[in-house]
Amino acid sequence: MIEGVRKKILKKHSDDRGFFMELLRRDDDIFGEFGQASLSKSYPGVIKAFHYHKKQDDIWYFPFGNAQVVLHDMRADSATFGQTDVYYMGEEDPFLLFIPRGVAHGYRVLGQEPAYIMYVTNMAYDPADPDEYRFAYDDPNIGFDWNTKNR
Repeated sequence: MIEGVRKKILKKHSDDRGFFMELLRRDDDIFGEFGQASLSKSYPGVIKAFHYHKKQDDIWYFPFGNAQVVLHDMRADSATFGQTDVYYMGEEDPFLLFIPRGVAHGYRVLGQEPAYIMYVTNMAYDPADPDEYRFAYDDPNIGFDWNTKNR
């Protein structure tokens, strides 16, 4: 696992009425300072990658749909510099993923339904000074193959 990335498994409390699930608490070890909460919808097959932040940490959650999440450690001082990790997140496997600043991230929607991502950041977005640095999903420095491999 890339240094600093943390995963919080979510617990559903189900009964004959439905379920209840806590997502994020201010006393969770993955929670830092609150900056902003956002929600985005992406259609089947869409790839949103890659970007990273120099000051901002993200916490990702996919409440609906499923996604292949790819992280790449760009921090030269990290023990896992240059490492790429893959996570499968969404309805089939609900968890929160903490992505520290300096770790590039992106995702591909899996299946035939849209995926919704809810994310919390430790900073509010500032259009005058956006802390967002982008490069292509097929950047050769990462070299990630987004194609599904039939096994």
